[in-house]
Amino acid sequence: MSSAIEVLASNSIRAVMGELIPQFERTNNCRIEISYDPAKVMLARIEKGETADLVITGSGAIDELVKQGRVLADSRRILARCRVGVAVRAGAPKPDIGSVDALKRALLDAESVAYTQEGASGMHFSGVIERMGIAEQVKAKAVRQPGGLIGELVAAGKAEIAIQQIPELLAVPGIELVGPLPEEIQLVTVSCAGIFSGTKRAEAAQSFIDFLAAPATLRAMRARGFQPPAG
Repeated sequence: MSSAIEVLASNSIRAVMGELIPQFERTNNCRIEISYDPAKVMLARIEKGETADLVITGSGAIDELVKQGRVLADSRRILARCRVGVAVRAGAPKPDIGSVDALKRALLDAESVAYTQEGASGMHFSGVIERMGIAEQVKAKAVRQPGGLIGELVAAGKAEIAIQQIPELLAVPGIELVGPLPEEIQLVTVSCAGIFSGTKRAEAAQSFIDFLAAPATLRAMRARGFQPPAG
């Protein structure tokens, strides 16, 4: 095999990569070495000088990296979109979250609520509970970690409700998706890819972007909770 394509990626895309990367490697005779982190942490790594061949993160962050000259402008490609959802342990009653008021009641009634500290969904949810006026009540029973699959805390019985991007919730065995946050307080994350300006493997990196944007790949992403780039 040829040398690997090095990828930095935010956690929002992690749920589907375990399925997609082996497919790409089999058909392209090229390994993928991928490092995941919450978007905030990953961008801090890049700010400190870390680089790779390819980066996959939110569209706003890609645009900023383009402005900084770290990512090639013509390589920017939207891959998918995803929303934030709510999950409970498999078999547990599913609360009504069909409106902002219903979600507020569900959060107040829950014994514990899990969300990330540095992931996009967790930071967004922190703002949501502030606007709802229930931040102190929720924080008092919050179960938090910097990033990763927050649904694992619910599966393990360490929290009653998990809040995270839907693909990340669907990736956790032992929990069930209740549904997305109400649209009025929803966060739609646009996953976008870009090639680092200093890479010597731009052609190989582009081949991986093309693979991720192919119709068959997008169908696999949809099955994992992602939505089409224009959806």
